[in-house]
Amino acid sequence: MDTPPPAPATDPDPGPDPDGRLDVGADTVRALLREQHPDLAGLTLRRVEGGWGNRMWRLGEEHAVRLPRDRHTPACLANETRWLPELAPRLPLPVPVPRRTGVPGAGYPYPWAVFSWVPGEPADHTPVTPAHGPRSARALADFLLALHRPAPADAPATTPRCGPLAPLAADVERRLAAFAEHLHALAPGIRAEQLRAVWTDALAAPAWSGPPVWLHSDLHPANVVVVDGALGGVVDFDALGTGDPACDLAAAWLLLPPGADRPCLARWLAAQPADRQDAARATVRRARGWAVLRGLVLLDIGRAGLHGLPGGKPTWGPAGRAALEGVLAHFRHPDD
Repeated sequence: MDTPPPAPATDPDPGPDPDGRLDVGADTVRALLREQHPDLAGLTLRRVEGGWGNRMWRLGEEHAVRLPRDRHTPACLANETRWLPELAPRLPLPVPVPRRTGVPGAGYPYPWAVFSWVPGEPADHTPVTPAHGPRSARALADFLLALHRPAPADAPATTPRCGPLAPLAADVERRLAAFAEHLHALAPGIRAEQLRAVWTDALAAPAWSGPPVWLHSDLHPANVVVVDGALGGVVDFDALGTGDPACDLAAAWLLLPPGADRPCLARWLAAQPADRQDAARATVRRARGWAVLRGLVLLDIGRAGLHGLPGGKPTWGPAGRAALEGVLAHFRHPDD
């Protein structure tokens, strides 16, 4: 009996990538599947928008193909495929789990993998709604508490995305200057000196003194999904690493609607040991610094998107503004 032809992609192959990274079209993905996982090759392919280090194609209803786009990303993919099967069972939100691995072929030069598909809409397009803020605050706090456990010695090392704040001071000052010059138009009512006060306080907070813990390291709205208005899953563990939990705790301002940061932080603080409460509050101070940096990055990328520049994403600007407004409100009245 003849094998039926595979279902076609529902999206055309992408054109040249404006940032010069390798892009991967449906024909290449289909060829890789035929060569290495023929039982999956007949499933429909749908291109997933977004992504920086990886190109994503949804495969059928339950899978996603993840393909590195540059020579640096395969090491990150190797971390995901190595560690997510161990981390996922303890996490209270859905995360992508590797189901198959692949090797170079069909003219594609890097290792690749098939992951489980996490349903939902990216939060930069469909934010968490205020009505579901309390529920999402609990979900985020519980996710962070479950993830932030001491990592083994062979876990990925700390990266600048989750290390000390001091080495990032020059970058923050440059971004604050850009904010004062032109980004403030995207966040009216916020002044650079207000953000600098939060950043200065974060730098002055005691450094993390505990063991390196597991971190997502890149919790921003494009890396979580929303289901029925609530936080419904966490995706893109490309930056999975270890270090200071403050960098992930900044998600209380980056992902949640106004006011929902407070119940999230309260739940996180209540779970910390009694003899670590001072250290935990210092972690919140450092987290506010991370929120300032990432809010400025979101604004900058959002502005680039509004101007049609390569790498720009117009949906990121509103998320950056909301994060900065939220962290300023918490800085002014931390105990409300």
